[in-house]
Amino acid sequence: MWNVKGEFAPAESPWHPRRRTAYGLRMTTPDPASVPDTTTRRVDPPHQGDEVTLLRSYVAFLRASVRLKAQGLDAASLRTRHEPSELTLGGLLKHLALVEHWWFSCVLRGTGYAEPWASVDWDADEDWDHHSADQDSPAELLALYDGAIAESDRITDELLATPEGLDTVALRPPPEGDPVTLRYVLLHMVEEYGRHAGHADLIRESIDGLTGE
Repeated sequence: MWNVKGEFAPAESPWHPRRRTAYGLRMTTPDPASVPDTTTRRVDPPHQGDEVTLLRSYVAFLRASVRLKAQGLDAASLRTRHEPSELTLGGLLKHLALVEHWWFSCVLRGTGYAEPWASVDWDADEDWDHHSADQDSPAELLALYDGAIAESDRITDELLATPEGLDTVALRPPPEGDPVTLRYVLLHMVEEYGRHAGHADLIRESIDGLTGE
């Protein structure tokens, strides 16, 4: 696995959340004036379809599942931690925005980091994406998340329109081994979002008792 500096890193890299020290929970009631008026539309994946349809449907479903868990919460609630983890819903939104940018723009397209990632001192805080979310408003976090997904979808559309399609090889090669393909990246999104959707379930329930998909 690559780390945020484009180097090969094991599973404890910033792409994967880790267990951390305990923090107290802040149970809050959202202030309606501070909660962005946004609605998450989630569509169940079809029971049948070709490989592209099913892959993209499951990725979209899981992206929306994470967003639903953050919907309707104010800034204080998005900063709420589920001890003993430091993970927050706001941190997950920002982390997943980074994941989207890394895999679709930086890996598949071979670009460098865009802001807000380009100017980060990752050596000083390799979990900056999680930690800095505490300073962002709900509207800022959702806009970053939605924008990253929109760009990922745009890149996916472009690559699927080529003869290579899902077999399109990433422009950024790994330090060792074969380059990944668009198919690999979409499958990795299922794995990445599936893990974090479970984290989001537990965090949201600890905030206001909301459960369910």
